[in-house]
Amino acid sequence: QVQLVESGGGLVQAGGSLRLSCAASGRTFRSYSMGWFRQAPGKEREFVAGISSSNTRTTYSDSVQGRFTISRDNAKNTVYLQMNSLSPEDTAVYYCAAATPPRFDIWYVSRRVGDYDDWGQGTQVTVSS
Repeated sequence: QVQLVESGGGLVQAGGSLRLSCAASGRTFRSYSMGWFRQAPGKEREFVAGISSSNTRTTYSDSVQGRFTISRDNAKNTVYLQMNSLSPEDTAVYYCAAATPPRFDIWYVSRRVGDYDDWGQGTQVTVSS
């Protein structure tokens, strides 16, 4: 199990940028595949971006591809989400999550909520028009 704490959310104007951070506890952070999800009011939680434990594979939802970048620093037990060209449609609570790769697959990344075992408390991102 890993404890996750997000930070970096806030209010930004359309076209602006934010960088979210997710700090993880424990010495096994480097073994987890990590993901960012978001949930807007009245909507289901949706996948945003994911990164493999080996830091060699990333994947993004179509809605953020080319605008958002996920990265991780295993030495700092931290995963980041750089968000550029933000629009009001990006307004949501953003969550980071950790998944245990099956069979120690170092390239594993999942888009499914159910594949992630541990979640942070979320950080609010609000984009004004």
